[in-house]
Amino acid sequence: MLRMSTLEVAGLSKSYGMKRVVNELSFIVRPGTVTGFLGPNGAGKTTTLRMLLGLTRPDSGSALVAGRPYHEHPEPMKTVGSLMDARWMHPKRSARSHLAWLARASRLPRSRVEEVLAQVGLLQVADKRVGTFSLGMSQRLGFAAALLGDPAILVLDEPANGLDPEGIAWMRGLLRTMAERGHTILVSSHLLAEMAQLADELIVVGRGRLLRQCTVAELTSETSAGQVMVRTPHAERLRPLVAAAGGMFATVQ
Repeated sequence: MLRMSTLEVAGLSKSYGMKRVVNELSFIVRPGTVTGFLGPNGAGKTTTLRMLLGLTRPDSGSALVAGRPYHEHPEPMKTVGSLMDARWMHPKRSARSHLAWLARASRLPRSRVEEVLAQVGLLQVADKRVGTFSLGMSQRLGFAAALLGDPAILVLDEPANGLDPEGIAWMRGLLRTMAERGHTILVSSHLLAEMAQLADELIVVGRGRLLRQCTVAELTSETSAGQVMVRTPHAERLRPLVAAAGGMFATVQ
C-alpha cells in the first residue's frame, strides 16, 4: 500500500546577503495531486525546493517531507524522488552505470535500474555516455533516477526543460498516472500554460512570498475574466496607463 505523504513548508525564509530570496513562505502539498509551483524566474522556487530537500539550510521556518526533515529519513530515495538539475551526472558514465551506483548506494535492487530505464524510454541508449545526451535525454535520465526508489513523493524543478512535444506528453501522462495512484507530486514552472495542462492545484509565488494557493480552474477562470498579474518595478507609472485604458489596478505586496 502506498504511503500517504505530504510536503509541508511553514514560515520558510532564506536570504543571501541583503537579498531575501524566500520570505515567510508556507504551503502544504497533499497526496493524490499534481501541484504546480508557479512563479517567474527569480521568485524563489528553486531555493525553496532545495530547502525542502535538505540541500540549502533555511534561515528560519521548517520544510518537512512526510512529517520530518529530509535528512532524517533513513531511506530517502524510497520516500522522495527529485529532479533538480538534469546535467549533474558524470559525463563519462553510461546511463545504466549512473543508475546502478545510485541503486547500490541506496541499497535498492539492481532490477530497478532496468525497470526505470524502460519506463523513461532509455533502454536503447542505456550504455551510451551521459555526456553525449541531449538535454531532453538527460531529463529522462533524471526522471529515471527520481523513480529509482519507487518513492511516494516527487519533487521536480522545471522538468519540461529540453523535452520535445512527445517527451512533454509522456511526462504529463506519467505524472497524472502517479497522482491517480496516490503519489504526492510538486512540479515547479514559470509557465502558467504548461501548468494548466498538467497540475490540479497551484502554489503561486512572487519575490519569495506566497501569492495564492488554489486550483488551476480557479486561477484560469480569474485570468479569463480579465485579471492579469504583472510584475514591474514601475508600478506608479503603470497605474495611470491601466486607468486610461479602462482597467483597474491593484498592488500585491
